[in-house]
Amino acid sequence: MSMKKMQQESYLQGSNAVFIEELYGQYLRDEKSVDENWRSWFAELKNGSLIPDQDHLAIQAQMKSAVMNRGSGNVNISDAQHQYQVKQVSVLQLINAYRIKGHRRSKIDPLGQTQNDPTKDLTLEGHSLSEADLDTVFNTGSMHGVEDITLREIVERLEKTYCGTLASEYMYIEDLSQKRWIQEHLETSLATPDFREGRKNRILDRVIAAENLEKYLHTRYIGQKRFSLEGGESLIPLLDRIVQQAGANETHEVVIGMAHRGRLNVLTNIFGKMPSDLFDEFEGNIELEDRYNYDVKYHQGFSSDIYTDTGPMHLALAFNPSHLEIVDPVVEGSVRARQHRFLDHKSRDVLPILIHGDAAFAGQGVVMETFNMCKTRGYKTGGTIHIIVNNQIGFTTSNPRDVRSTLYCTEIARMIQAPIFHVNGDDPEACVFIAELAVQFREKFQQDVVIDMICYRRYGHNEADEPAVTQPKMYDVIRDHPRLVELHAQKLIDEGSTTREKVDGMIADYRKALEQGGGVALNVTSGLEPTAARDWAGLDKGNVNDSCAEDTQISQETIQRLGNKMMTLPEGFQLHHRVRKIMENRQKMLDGEVLFDWGMAETLSYAALLDDGYSIRLSGQDCERGTFFHRHAALHDQSTGEVYKPLKHLVGTQPRFEVINSFLSEEAVLGFEYGYSSTDPKTLVIWEAQFGDFANGAQVVIDQFISSGEMKWGRLSSLVMLLPHGYEGQGPEHSSARVERYLQLCAQHNMRVVLPTLPSQIFHLLRTQMKNGFRKPLIIMSPKSLLRHEAAVSPLSSFSGGEFQKIIPETDDIDKSRVKRLVVCCGKIYYKLHEVRQQQYDHTTAIVRVEQLYPFPRVDLKKIHDEYINLETVVWCQDEPRNQGAWREFKSRMNETFAPLSVQYAGRISSASTAVGYMSLHLEQENKLVKDAFEL
Repeated sequence: MSMKKMQQESYLQGSNAVFIEELYGQYLRDEKSVDENWRSWFAELKNGSLIPDQDHLAIQAQMKSAVMNRGSGNVNISDAQHQYQVKQVSVLQLINAYRIKGHRRSKIDPLGQTQNDPTKDLTLEGHSLSEADLDTVFNTGSMHGVEDITLREIVERLEKTYCGTLASEYMYIEDLSQKRWIQEHLETSLATPDFREGRKNRILDRVIAAENLEKYLHTRYIGQKRFSLEGGESLIPLLDRIVQQAGANETHEVVIGMAHRGRLNVLTNIFGKMPSDLFDEFEGNIELEDRYNYDVKYHQGFSSDIYTDTGPMHLALAFNPSHLEIVDPVVEGSVRARQHRFLDHKSRDVLPILIHGDAAFAGQGVVMETFNMCKTRGYKTGGTIHIIVNNQIGFTTSNPRDVRSTLYCTEIARMIQAPIFHVNGDDPEACVFIAELAVQFREKFQQDVVIDMICYRRYGHNEADEPAVTQPKMYDVIRDHPRLVELHAQKLIDEGSTTREKVDGMIADYRKALEQGGGVALNVTSGLEPTAARDWAGLDKGNVNDSCAEDTQISQETIQRLGNKMMTLPEGFQLHHRVRKIMENRQKMLDGEVLFDWGMAETLSYAALLDDGYSIRLSGQDCERGTFFHRHAALHDQSTGEVYKPLKHLVGTQPRFEVINSFLSEEAVLGFEYGYSSTDPKTLVIWEAQFGDFANGAQVVIDQFISSGEMKWGRLSSLVMLLPHGYEGQGPEHSSARVERYLQLCAQHNMRVVLPTLPSQIFHLLRTQMKNGFRKPLIIMSPKSLLRHEAAVSPLSSFSGGEFQKIIPETDDIDKSRVKRLVVCCGKIYYKLHEVRQQQYDHTTAIVRVEQLYPFPRVDLKKIHDEYINLETVVWCQDEPRNQGAWREFKSRMNETFAPLSVQYAGRISSASTAVGYMSLHLEQENKLVKDAFEL
C-alpha cells in the first residue's frame, strides 16, 4: 500500500471524517478540483455503483468501513474482505434509498387505495444483497441511533422509520444541517411516538371532540352546510399540539388561515368558540347591525387567548372567502405586521399556520406565489407550518390523473426545499408526533414545513351532496370504514392505555358539554387585555365623506427640516448623474426656486407622516426607484453599490420605513399588503402596481377583501393602491387602471377612489389616509406623464396651507357670468383641455376637475353649478372609452346634480379593449374627444 493511501486511511479513522466528506462532495461536483491521489481513491470507492443522489452523509461511514475491513493476509482473506466492503457500500446505498424513496412504500392511506411503488431500490436484490446477508453485521454510516447491527435490524428500523404511517420527503434539501436534523429526529425515534399517559389521553380527548361535534351537528341540523371534518378528525389533535409546542417555544401569537372544510370544528374545539354561539348561527338567532352585510358562518374569523406551559398565547383565525388559498398571503402579511409589534422582531413571536385542501394546494397558483415570498427580505415571516387536509378528492374529482401532474399534491413545496411529511389521518398519534417535530424544525431553521395529512371525506363536498354519484367505489370503502374514535380507542384499549368505560365516559362528558352550550376547547382563557385592540379603537366609526380629523398641513419650518434630512447623504456617496440632477432639483424646490413635482411631494408626505409617528410600508415592482424614474426612495452608490434610504434617517428614533421591490407577483403581494394593513392601523401600507392595468392579476384580493372585507366581516384596512393610469398612446396594457371596475365595487362608503392631478393633492391625500379618524382602503389612479408635466406642479406654500380637494374648480380668471359651457373631467385630459381652450381664447367655457370619484362629490359639484348662473351646456369629458372610465357610474348622478341640464358625453367610443395600439390613432381619438368637449 502506498504511503499516500495509508495517510488517507488514517484520516478516515480519525477526527477528519467531516473534512473527507466535504472533500468527497467537492469531488462529486468536479472531479478535477481535488488532488489526483484523492481522485483515484474516491473513484475506487465509488466504483460506478452509487446511485446519482447518494447522500454525502453516508460517505464517511462507507469509507470508514472500507478501511476498517482492509488488512494484510493471504489472497483468499483479502478477497472475502473486498466482498464485504462491496456489500457494506450496498447497505449504505439501501439506507439512502429508504431515505429517498421509503415514502413510496408507506402506509399513509387510511382507505388503502394507494398503490405502493414496486421499486427495486427498496429491496435487497436492488442493491446486490440477499437474505443470506440478513444476519451479517454492517456499519450503519450516518444512520442515527445505532452504529453496527445486522442487516435484518437495519431493514426493520428503516421500515419503521420511513414506511410506516408517517412518510418523509427531505433528501432534496441542500442544507446539510437540516437533513441531519431530520434524520436524527426520525431515525432515533424510528418515527414512532412514545407518549406518556397524559399526552395519550389528551389526543384521545381531542379526537372524541372532533368526531362528536360533527355527529351532534349532523343530527341537530340535518341537511345544513357545515363542511364536516369527518374523516379528517386528526386535524384537531394535530393543531392542538402545534399550538402547545409553539407555546413551549415562547411564541406569543398564532395566526391560522384555512378554507371551510373543518372550520367550525377548529373554531369550537381549538379556539374555544362557544357551542351555544355556533348553534345560534345555525338557527339564525343573532343580532345584526344594519351597516354590515355579513358572511356565512364557515367564512368567519375568530380570536381567543389560551394558556400554554410558558404563559398566555393569542390565537387568530383569519376571515376568508370561498376562493381557496387566497387567504394564504393575507395571513403572511398579518403575521409580518404582528412580528413588527415586538421590538426584537423575532419570527418565533408569531407563528403562521396555513391549512390547505389537497386539490387547491396543487391547483391554485397563489400557493406558489406565497411560497416564493417566504425567504424574501420584505415578506418573510420565519417559516410557515402548512397542513394539508388531504381528502383525496377535489369537489367531485378524485383521480390523481385529473387533479394534478405529480405523484403527490405537495410537490410545489420542493421549490423552497421545505421538508414534506405525509401522515395517515387514522393515526392521530403519528399526526401529533410530526406536528411537534414540525414546530421544532421551524423554530430552529426558520423554514416552512409541510404536513400532508392523508384522510378522506365521509360525506360530499357539503352535507347535501351525494358523493357516491361520481365516486361509487371510493364511497363503498368509506361507508364500511370505521370511525376514528372507534379505531383509536380500540388501539389504546389493546395496549392497556385506557378502558372502554373511560372512553364512553369521555364521550358522554363531551356530549353533555355540547348540549349545555359551554366551552369545549382546552386551555382557553378570558380577561386578558388585547394586545392590539387599543390601536383600532374608534377607527370603525368614521365615514369617507367626513372631513379630515386633523389638518394635513405642515409648517414651513417642518418642510425645511425634513427636506434637509432627505437631501443629506453619507459622505462620499456617489449618485448616478441622472439621480444627482433630480436631487439637485429637489433642493431647488425646498429653496423656493422651482415648484414641487409629484416625486418630491410624495416623498415629503412620507417624511411628514414619519415625523408624526406613523410607520410607512411601500411595496411593488420597482417601487424603490419608481417605474417612471420619479421616486428614488432608495439611492445607490455608483462606486460601492451601497444602498441608502434617506427616509430611514430623519431622526434618531423614528417609526419604521420600508420600501420594498417586490417579486413579480400581483395576487400574493397585494394579499400580503392587505393582511398587513388590516393588522396595523398605525402604518401607511401602500402597494404600487407597475402599471395600473396589471392590478387585475390580483382581482380576487380586490373583490373579496379590499372592497368588501368591512361589510362582510367588519375588517378594517387602510391599504393604499397606487395604480398608474393615463392614456398616452402606450397601448391596451399600459393605459388604464380600469377606473370603472373600482367604481362598480363602491357602495356603503366602503373605500375611496381618487384621480389626483397635482403634487399637492397626493401630499394631502396620503396624509389624510392616516390622520383621518377611520380606516378605509384608498384607490389612487396615479399619474405617468403628469409626473413631469410642466403644468402639474405645486408651490411650496400649498403644503403649509390647503387640503385635499375633492373638486378643483376653474383655476383661470374667468368671468363666471360669461360662462355658457362647463366641462367636467378627471385626470390628465384636463391639461389637454386647458391647452386647447387657451389656444382658442375661449372665455365662455369653464373646466372643473373631479379628483375624488367615490364617494361622489355631489355637494361640491352642486356648489360649482350654482356659481355659473348662465350655464347652457354641461359636458363630461374623459380619456377612457364610453363603456369604461367614470361615465357609466357618473351619468345619472351628474344629471341629478346639474338638472334641468342634461350632461353630454365627450370621450372615446365604446371599446372591447382599453386603448388602441398605435400612437397616430391615439392622437386622432384624443383630438376628437377634446373637440367634442368644446362643441357638443
